[in-house]
Amino acid sequence: MPELAEVEKAANLIRDAAKGCKVVQVDTAEDSIVYTGITHTEFADELVGRTLLDTGRYGKVFYLTLSGDKRMPVLHLGMTGMLHMRGQDATYYRKKPKDDKDVWPPKFMKFILHFAPVDAEPDAPHIEIAFLDPRRLGRIRLCKDPLQEPPISALGFDPILCMPTLKDFQAKVEKRGCPIKALLLDQSFSAGVGNWIADEVLFHAAIHPEQVAKSLSQEQIKSLHHNITYVCQTAVDADADHNKFPSHWLFPHRWGKGKTKSTLKLPSGETASIKWITVGGRTSAVVQQVQKLSGNGDPKKKRKRVTKKEDDSDESSLTEMSEEDESDVPKKKAPAKRKKLTHSGLSQITASGLTLKGETKSPK
Repeated sequence: MPELAEVEKAANLIRDAAKGCKVVQVDTAEDSIVYTGITHTEFADELVGRTLLDTGRYGKVFYLTLSGDKRMPVLHLGMTGMLHMRGQDATYYRKKPKDDKDVWPPKFMKFILHFAPVDAEPDAPHIEIAFLDPRRLGRIRLCKDPLQEPPISALGFDPILCMPTLKDFQAKVEKRGCPIKALLLDQSFSAGVGNWIADEVLFHAAIHPEQVAKSLSQEQIKSLHHNITYVCQTAVDADADHNKFPSHWLFPHRWGKGKTKSTLKLPSGETASIKWITVGGRTSAVVQQVQKLSGNGDPKKKRKRVTKKEDDSDESSLTEMSEEDESDVPKKKAPAKRKKLTHSGLSQITASGLTLKGETKSPK
């Protein structure tokens, strides 16, 4: 799923394309799951006519700062959420059709923001940015003060924005009796760290994911503290483009669960032996020559599979999802009476009011 770096890229996309522009129109599709605490029409009504002042990110959540005293959009991409600017490619988990950028409105659209320069003529072309979510695990909210309200107010430290000092970090780690991988994935501990980032951090820190947090040595905690910042900042600096990641990273080798032979070279020149285990219900890649389990960790302890939270998918928008990877993703049962969302069910709100485009169809 999108993690810290990918969410930073999404926030930057909107900022770079539309900062200083006015929201002149909002198209929405009804979705009582993705829209949280609000309706799709309420969301659109609060945005139209306001100017984009900036965007921000905290953990895996990003938000838009708009002019005026109304609430601000607060967005979570969930497992497969993404942004799509008209005329450009969206970032998909699977290989997308070649003509996807020409299909508008895009499939799985939840809203489209239409931006125009403040002094633009009424018939000037719009900058259109859509929020898509195929699996409906993303969340769209409105908050008066995004940083002081849930979900952001309930999150832990952000490795880029407010990494704690080594002393404070050590104190947080030493009082936890869970596997270190599970701790890193806990968003109330380290906001923005997901499965691939946690694996990368632990590889560079030479720590086994099953190692009990409070059993780590001071040197291990120091290495962990350094590498959380290193991995997150490097991924952000690369604009979440895995082709720009360092060649010695685990990232390109951690997918597929052994279906392809490892080509990761260790500093010794030896080819890394990668093993896949489940820690806290999550698939974890372990380089056996580097990440040794010691202390209170028990490699023979039976690992129980647990249902993953919506924030904790194994997937990253930097890679395609293989069939094997999909087997780790919990399937949600559809509600008994679930409306089918179609493009004909879009609603459109402009400065002049609400216009319905056809009727939302529901199965008989």
